[in-house]
Amino acid sequence: MAQVKEQSGLEERSGLFERLLGWIERVGNKLPDPTTLFVILAFLVILISWICSMAGVSAIHPGTGKELTVTNLLSKEGFRRMWSMAVPNFAGFAPFGMVLVAVIGAGAAEKSGFLAALMQKMLANASRTMVTAVIIFIGINGNLAGDAAFVIMPPLAAVTYLGMGRHPLFGMFTAFAAVAAGFCANVTLGLSDALAYGFTEPAARMIDPTYHQSPAINYYFLIVSCIVLTVVGTFAAEKLVAPRFEGQDLSKYGKATVEALTPEQHRGIKMAGFAFLIACLVLIAMCLGDDPLMGDPAAGGSIMSSKSPFMSGIIVTVSVLLFIPGVTYGFVSGKYRNDKDMFRDVVAAFRDMAPYILLCFFCAQFTNYFGWSNLGVIIAVKGAAALKALNFTGIPLLVGVIFVSCIVNIFIGSASAKWAILAPVFVPMMMLMHFDPAVTQVAYRIGDSITNPLSPLFYYFPLILGFAHRYEPDTGMGTVIANMFPFSLCFSITWIIQLVIWCLLDVPLGPGGGIYLQ
Repeated sequence: MAQVKEQSGLEERSGLFERLLGWIERVGNKLPDPTTLFVILAFLVILISWICSMAGVSAIHPGTGKELTVTNLLSKEGFRRMWSMAVPNFAGFAPFGMVLVAVIGAGAAEKSGFLAALMQKMLANASRTMVTAVIIFIGINGNLAGDAAFVIMPPLAAVTYLGMGRHPLFGMFTAFAAVAAGFCANVTLGLSDALAYGFTEPAARMIDPTYHQSPAINYYFLIVSCIVLTVVGTFAAEKLVAPRFEGQDLSKYGKATVEALTPEQHRGIKMAGFAFLIACLVLIAMCLGDDPLMGDPAAGGSIMSSKSPFMSGIIVTVSVLLFIPGVTYGFVSGKYRNDKDMFRDVVAAFRDMAPYILLCFFCAQFTNYFGWSNLGVIIAVKGAAALKALNFTGIPLLVGVIFVSCIVNIFIGSASAKWAILAPVFVPMMMLMHFDPAVTQVAYRIGDSITNPLSPLFYYFPLILGFAHRYEPDTGMGTVIANMFPFSLCFSITWIIQLVIWCLLDVPLGPGGGIYLQ
């Protein structure tokens, strides 16, 4: 009887949560098309900039000490700037170029059938839960490949899940949530670690002029995060999101089951593996030596410098490492007979990106208008000041840093831009509370990650919507947000609990990165 009651309670709680997700989906789907949304937001920024400029809204930048005022875009100067900069805004929109470069390699690997065949071979005997765990783990560590993970993982997961007889959107949303919400966690140091620390050290020196550590100050914490978030993400996917896709007809998506690989496909995978290995060896050779080809001469030949060809060209590297095995598989398996067949697939991949390219134009205008107006910077400064005024101490203060970072993340997409504003406020403030800069940095990075998949203003949110339209043309923003919410909620709770445990046990966050100042 007790077991029946327990099961009934579980179903009731699940039902309440499902109703919440249903409400989020219905409300979200009433929002206009993302392109229209960015047009509306751009006009709102123009209007609000005029109102705030007339009202004299301002703030003091914590890093430079300069007064920040709202720039009125509803003026002659504002109009001239917006009109003349429309094309440069579009051409300089960072995600636009990175995504298109990544599509060259990802498109060849996907359209040739290489990724689908590889996943089928690797996961042939794996359980559904294990496949989900693998997808989430790879997605969480996807930031090591830069923004290319946003282009590669969702379509790959969709094909993999469809081949297992599961809904492709379930796989797509699971992969996107892992890449976006787990963005700062990784098993090795990456560019994000170096970028974050680059703002932490100068901020810490405002209190301690001798402060100096390495970008690895959060490394131990983030390694554990990879494992913990993989487990929690798998639970969220299988128990909270998967039931929303069960019982749906998959026949409209093509083959719901994948036939056994042919000898040609097996041979194609093998030769693609050899081609990939050779490409990796060439890349390694380019990274070796006192003055490596992929190194930054100004940094002593370091390949980990943000200005080195290896790090600054990571998108090109990933695209090449996908293109080579993808094309090799296509020719060996018989999919391609000549170069025309090969480039036909790459063009098809670009054709799929047409809606995203259109959206990028308007997204770029909104992003630049928002930056020119100074509204985002002022909101960030005011938010940080509000947290400081609450006079929180101890662990609640750390949680407050996480939540302020979550809110600011909605308005400012760039992680480095946000930390450039918040670090000069949070790091010194927390040091005066005897918190090590490392714990302040990790709290910010948690908040910066968990709301990524929920914000329609996130650079890659429109991309996942475009991918979803391949299978369900009527998919709205509400559908994406509703299926992202369980992941963000579970990741938030888990990360906060992990950080609290770390603080209570006073465990080092990484080499040279403690919880409290000695």
